[in-house]
Amino acid sequence: MLTGFLTELRGMFVPDPAGRHGPLPSVLLSMTVVTGLVDAFSYLTLGHVFVANMTGNVVLLGFALAGAPGFSISASVTALLAFTAGAFAGGRLATRHHDHRARLHSSAAACQALFLAAAVVLAAVSGSPVHAAFRYPLIVVLGISMGIQNAAVRKMAVPDLTTTVLTLTITGLAADSTAAGGSGSHAGRRLVAVAAMLIGALIGATLVLTKHIFIPLLIALIMVLAGGLATYLLGRHGPDWVKGAAT
Repeated sequence: MLTGFLTELRGMFVPDPAGRHGPLPSVLLSMTVVTGLVDAFSYLTLGHVFVANMTGNVVLLGFALAGAPGFSISASVTALLAFTAGAFAGGRLATRHHDHRARLHSSAAACQALFLAAAVVLAAVSGSPVHAAFRYPLIVVLGISMGIQNAAVRKMAVPDLTTTVLTLTITGLAADSTAAGGSGSHAGRRLVAVAAMLIGALIGATLVLTKHIFIPLLIALIMVLAGGLATYLLGRHGPDWVKGAAT
């Protein structure tokens, strides 16, 4: 059991180029950190709104509709619409590169990076706290960027690495465990995914609270570019892991 756990951990951080998913687990793990960074920025600086975790955003919209103080109907709806637009764009990329996961990820990362770069500029110019005039533009560009990421990741279909939704990941840790009568919970991979988002959120919140509000977005931009470059370079010669979305 411990051996399997350690093997999963090694596979996340030192991927096998000839393996089923090649470098994708490591790349998507970095994207999970990006989610934590971006949502820490949006929730803490843009008025209690998520731009990546749409499940949470729908809940926040419910709070706003009920009239709870500190929540905004327009901000939540804007984030939902922007995310949907980004997911549509990501879906178009997924259709275009459905048979080559490396090209899909590198293309999506390039598009996502454009919107993240715009967010970095907006956040740097807006100052701290974010000026009201910059709030909705930031929600829009960040929502689009995260929609692109989620659509591409969904098509790549690496198990337990959705980069955003952790509810099923955490459920699987318990429900699929041998103690619960399951076949095994893949605890190594799932725990690392949870830890990645936690670390991203922790770093993002710490930087925001110390007034360096654009730094989490800059880190996210660098990580997205690095991941996109990695899949572009490693997938150029068509290794087996690029072929379609494994199930």
